[in-house]
Amino acid sequence: MHGHDPLWMRAFLTVHIGAGSGAFVLAPLALMTAKGGKAHRLWGKIYFWCMTVVAVTALVMALWRPILFLAFVSVFSFYSAFVAYRVLGQKAAWKGEKVATRLDWAAAVIDFVCSATLAALGAVRPAMVQNLGIPAMVFGGIGIWIAVNAVWGFTHPPKEKMFWWYGHLQGMLGSYIAAWTAFCIVTIGPLLHHAWWLWLLPTAVGVPAMIATTAYYRRKFAPRVRAAV
Repeated sequence: MHGHDPLWMRAFLTVHIGAGSGAFVLAPLALMTAKGGKAHRLWGKIYFWCMTVVAVTALVMALWRPILFLAFVSVFSFYSAFVAYRVLGQKAAWKGEKVATRLDWAAAVIDFVCSATLAALGAVRPAMVQNLGIPAMVFGGIGIWIAVNAVWGFTHPPKEKMFWWYGHLQGMLGSYIAAWTAFCIVTIGPLLHHAWWLWLLPTAVGVPAMIATTAYYRRKFAPRVRAAV
């Protein structure tokens, strides 16, 4: 942001920083409280709407500049939280209820198109995504995977009883990794001359942690699932 930016852009930046700071603090609160409890649901909902504000303001500011890399990344980052929120409504899926609404399908298509475009530009026209070719391909690939995985869930019966738990956990953690990425870029980026690998550092740390956490809960729930069969 520069001093000659219009007032509304500076206002958007203020809102963006405020919502991002809120999400940064609220995610640990939601993770530390009892899952399914009132406090967890409250902090989780506030976190989701903070991430929504973050994504909308980031998208508007990125398109205004324009900075295509940030615009596409804001879409797939928000979609991770969106899927995590929506999957909670699919607990009773495949028992007569509608699995996915038009909103779910539209969001999946938008994320897929934006992520595929980001990956393609990173591969063949990195200059169009601020010369962040490798991060663009990595984030684009992740966004594509999230969209394809969501669509698969719309069209195939879940094989695991706790599918909604894993989807919610992974989506929320994925969006929190995005928040950490933004934090690293803003705070550490200038010290490292905005090295491209810094964009991938939170993902390199967060994704293995997400996989380990998911594996932990799969082991934890396994006896309950077997007992219920």
